[in-house]
Amino acid sequence: MRSDKTKKGLERAPHRSLLKATGVTDSEMKKPFIAVVNSRNELIPGHINLDKVAEAVKAGIRSAGGVPFEFHTIGICDGIAMGHEGMKYSLPSREAIEDSIELVLQGHQLDGMVMITACDKITPGHLMAAGSLDIPAIVVTGGPMIPGFVDDEYRDLISVFEGVGECQAEKVSDEKLKLLEDCSCSGAGSCAGMYTANTMACMTEALGLSLPGCGTAHAADAKKIRLAKDSGERIVSMVNEGINPRSIVTMKSFENAIMVDMAIGGSTNTTLHLPAIAHAFGLELSLDVFDRLSRSTPHIISLKPGGAHYMLDFERAGGVQAIMARLRSLLNLDEATVNGKTVGQNLDDLIMVNPKLNARIIGTLESPIHEEGGIAILKGSLAPDGSVVKQAAVDPKMLKHSGPARVFDSEEAAMEAILAKKIVAGDVVVIRYEGPKGGPGMREMLSPTSAIAGMGLIDKVALITDGRFSGGTRGPCIGHISPEAQEGGPIGLVEEGDIIEIDIPGRILNLKVSEEELEKRRETFVPLEKKVTGYLARYRKFVSSASKGAIID
Repeated sequence: MRSDKTKKGLERAPHRSLLKATGVTDSEMKKPFIAVVNSRNELIPGHINLDKVAEAVKAGIRSAGGVPFEFHTIGICDGIAMGHEGMKYSLPSREAIEDSIELVLQGHQLDGMVMITACDKITPGHLMAAGSLDIPAIVVTGGPMIPGFVDDEYRDLISVFEGVGECQAEKVSDEKLKLLEDCSCSGAGSCAGMYTANTMACMTEALGLSLPGCGTAHAADAKKIRLAKDSGERIVSMVNEGINPRSIVTMKSFENAIMVDMAIGGSTNTTLHLPAIAHAFGLELSLDVFDRLSRSTPHIISLKPGGAHYMLDFERAGGVQAIMARLRSLLNLDEATVNGKTVGQNLDDLIMVNPKLNARIIGTLESPIHEEGGIAILKGSLAPDGSVVKQAAVDPKMLKHSGPARVFDSEEAAMEAILAKKIVAGDVVVIRYEGPKGGPGMREMLSPTSAIAGMGLIDKVALITDGRFSGGTRGPCIGHISPEAQEGGPIGLVEEGDIIEIDIPGRILNLKVSEEELEKRRETFVPLEKKVTGYLARYRKFVSSASKGAIID
């Protein structure tokens, strides 16, 4: 056992003495030491239930003959960080989480780990640590939130964000906005639609790193506790059998995950996180793979923000395994998973239990919601290295659009113009210097997109940015434009009134300005420098392009 380095032999008597100070017994010294890596905190709704999940995991570890040791990672709530300086710290926290896990696991030489995680950057950070450490690991995601209920309709966090725009446009009263504020977020769990947190939970299951059913089991459901206990038991077997993450996850596993992503209409943030996770596993995952699989994988379930259903509906319809059953003819079925079975064997088990999958919620390959997957990769003179849009959440009449640029050098400046009603139908809002280096930190733009939606312009106005969009964003919102403005990308050369051409079916994003004029602008171009200190200054120095996952290597 790895942990023998800290507990076996005459010279380790001091180490054993310290372990005994924590309550470890002589008989436990002979058992596998299992890390319970918990992101639980009291700031994030998706994390407030993770203490109970951890207790179940530890019970499972003990019952299987292991010794659990719990420690905690940091976490930032994107919703609370949204729309101000705090969002600059969200994406950079991903690498800090990965590093903190590596430090503890390597410093104490534990034998395996159960990773208890939820929410946008926290789950990717855990998965990156699993890939880089490559010791036995299994992931338990915390589960979605039950949707709230206002005026006889299910509601969630996005209802509140869009309510701000509706209130500004005098479509709803202050009292209605207060009701949305009070009732839309019902309690523990990650926000109730197919936003980034739940997308990444589904990706974890699709990659084979959590038990079947875990990705959509809700935070309030006892199913989550049972899965946590089973995961605790399973990790001890994985340690004894020597099953490591890299023996489970391959490039074909990532292809499976991307196909699931396309089928569920997941968050555009997967185009940042999956390449970063692949990098941690020693693999290279390009944006071209996303676009290739998007063209061949249909979108088959209509989930918020682009559709009508919530994660609760998805869970009741069979969750990730039901989606994979629909995609069976497309998937790599021989890939391994943490329960010791292949993808195909897990799907066989699902059909035995539930031979008739819910066709009302989950479509089929023959009758999809959209012929192509939820995400499209656009390239062109404005985004030579690529950009990303959730095409499944775009109104059909905005799939092709040309309009004048309205240029802003920060999210705050754009938000001020939107709320002052200075943005009109046909405009293309350009928000730049919000990329990984330019922000720094690559902020999400949920506040401006939600305000535009609330004001009734989501099918009339496009937004483009070298930053990124929340998984809760809907409409013609194109992010991750690369190269970013800070690195001299064409988005930094756009001037007020320039015509921008968007053709999502054609995968095109062009700036309709002559090359001669662009060359003149390049000669005088000086990137805007936003002064930062501390962690963000270090992050800016080392972070890569969004087109490569905004990784630090």
